[in-house]
Amino acid sequence: MRSLVVLPTYQEAANIDTVLRRLRAAVPDATILVVDDSSPDGTSQLAEKVGEELGQVEVLSRPGKAGLGTAYRAGFSWGLERGYEAFVEMDADLSHDPDAIPSLLAPLASTYEVVVGSRYIPGGHIPDWSWHRRLLSRAGNVYAAFVLGLPITDLTSGFRAYRASVLRRIDLGTVRADSYGFQIEMVNRAVMAGARVTEVPIRFVDRVEGESKMSLYTILEALALVSWWGIERVGRQLAARST
Repeated sequence: MRSLVVLPTYQEAANIDTVLRRLRAAVPDATILVVDDSSPDGTSQLAEKVGEELGQVEVLSRPGKAGLGTAYRAGFSWGLERGYEAFVEMDADLSHDPDAIPSLLAPLASTYEVVVGSRYIPGGHIPDWSWHRRLLSRAGNVYAAFVLGLPITDLTSGFRAYRASVLRRIDLGTVRADSYGFQIEMVNRAVMAGARVTEVPIRFVDRVEGESKMSLYTILEALALVSWWGIERVGRQLAARST
């Protein structure tokens, strides 16, 4: 499969050189698309420079910071227009191990259309998190899976792979969530579109360089959206029973 790794960036000058080199070593035949939101630290210029050396690195520069979800939608649309068959999404801060990408792509060669890198199935690992951070994340995922009826342990994981076929069936232009909410919405829509989803274990580590973009808003947004989608799900079930 022609594979595209979509790598959203904002203020990742400290990491971009390393992550691009590790990606090229892990998936030498894949194209890497850096979607940069006009980082004032020169991330896009560094990516272009490293890309000239490594090859098959493209930079999509956007006029301003517009959010993670819109960055992924732009990257997916860019790849679909150019005929890529498999898409990997991951963070640029090295919290996701590029060496795990082949294990994410492998199930796409069978009947799966979405592969989620999970921290919570056997073999998954989060070595740096405190117990209360782990509990918060786990509880959020359990809540989302229950409300949406999805048999997936790590709905908020940002390390995953999609087949082009399912991205074409999802109306990307109507996906509105960002950050954690985006990850949940994409899997939910994929399942509603008939996609088979599986999980593979990953090791997640906290960033070493740069600053985290996570905020209280992203958590509250995801919680509110999941609750609303759950209400919509119940409404669809009731409507189906009445027909």
